[in-house]
Amino acid sequence: MFDRLDPKVDFVFKRIFGVEENKDILLDFLNATLRESEPRPITDLQILNPYIDKNALHDKQSILDVHARTSDGKQVNIEIQLFNRYDIERRTLYYWSKMYAGQLEEGQVYKELKKTITINILNFNFIANDRYYNLFHLREDHTGILLTDHIEIHFLELPKLQEQPAMLNDRLVKWLLFLKGIEKSELWEVIAMNEPTLQKAMDTLEFLSQNAEARRLYEMRQKALHDEASQLHGAKEEGRLEGRLEGKLEIARNLLGMGLDTAAIAQATGLSADEVEQLRKEANH
Repeated sequence: MFDRLDPKVDFVFKRIFGVEENKDILLDFLNATLRESEPRPITDLQILNPYIDKNALHDKQSILDVHARTSDGKQVNIEIQLFNRYDIERRTLYYWSKMYAGQLEEGQVYKELKKTITINILNFNFIANDRYYNLFHLREDHTGILLTDHIEIHFLELPKLQEQPAMLNDRLVKWLLFLKGIEKSELWEVIAMNEPTLQKAMDTLEFLSQNAEARRLYEMRQKALHDEASQLHGAKEEGRLEGRLEGKLEIARNLLGMGLDTAAIAQATGLSADEVEQLRKEANH
């Protein structure tokens, strides 16, 4: 028995949703996600950055998103985030703005700009509520009037999704349970029932999980992601240490100003006598 690959790993996600032969999978997922904001289902689209095997993992820091354009010109970008790189809201707006502005070629007018949609699928909690699905537009604060629908940002937070039987009639919930990586075989069968496109996504995942080359690429990508997570954790811990040290230095400076001797300040702050003396010299200059 083989272990299924994690569909949240961006390489696997793009191999399922970002290839031409699986365009129907991407269409079904988008229609489930955009049902509140799109008046009519999307019937066709073009994948602007299709998955290419040879380019999948050469850059270990690459973000394998899925970028598509619908038949009426709207742009959609889907990105999987396994861990919090921080400043996600700023990064989201930055990439959204590049997509939006990138539509215009020289000489074209602003009227040519089309709605641009970002979908962030998060493996961590970010929005300060209990909703697994949050949708953002640009609205007036007091009246809620929509300024334009051209900016649209979706956040799908997998940890907030609860596996409740009553929710299994919701197609978006089924897709998110698939991405979450459910293990229970009976639930796996339930969410695929009467959902041929979702079944196709599951079959693709099963195929990838048994394919030696796909598993090799997956393990390489996993290693790169673990390395990045460790670097982020290390940077965070270093920041905490620097913050604690700066706090000790500030206390020591205050105690110096109160006239306490070096030994007392060192005992109070945990700094060495040499460090306290260095602060004293700096204060006297």
